[in-house]
Formats: sequence, C-alpha cells, structure tokens
Amino acid sequence: MPELKCTVQTCTHNKNFYCDLERIIVGGSSAKRSEETCCDSFEERKGDSHSDVNGQASACSSIDCKATECIYNEKCECHAGKISVEGSNACQCEQTECATFKCGCN
Repeated sequence: MPELKCTVQTCTHNKNFYCDLERIIVGGSSAKRSEETCCDSFEERKGDSHSDVNGQASACSSIDCKATECIYNEKCECHAGKISVEGSNACQCEQTECATFKCGCN
C-alpha cells in the first residue's frame, strides 16, 4: 500500500493530512497531467464535522486508480511508494488531484 499524504483539509476524511478511508479512488481515466486526475473519494467537510468512520486515519491506503496512463498504475491499483493528493480549498472532487501522477505516454 502506498503512503498517502493528503493536503485536502476540506475533505471530511482528512485527519491531520492522513485519510481515514482504507481505500480511496483516484479518477482521471483519460488523464495526461496530474491536474486531470482527482480524488473521487472526496467528501466536503461541513462545518467542524469529521467523518463518521470509526477507524483511525492512517499514513497508508489502498488506491483504486482509474488514471490508466500513470506509470504507477498496475491493473487499476497504485504502486507508487508515496502519493500526494492535493487541493487545499476543494469544494468538490474535481478540485483535487493526485500530484504524484506521472504520464507514461510520450
């Protein structure tokens, strides 16, 4: 499982730059740049609320990756050692991105 750092403080799953989900989904099936990816698991935090998930936030998460052109994508799973999800002021998933995305296309 990759180490996941998330700067999306507006997401209900973000707890101190870690995610409380065991598995996230990175979207962007036709992405050629990191800006064309997104965290499909993003849920906007309302007020001071936090996720109802009872689990603890962890540095590692399984990543279901739809960005098929990424060099770290193997059979729709991310195999990067570390990834960074960014979008500090996001209100919707399209305002987030996988900053680790690297296109294998030329």
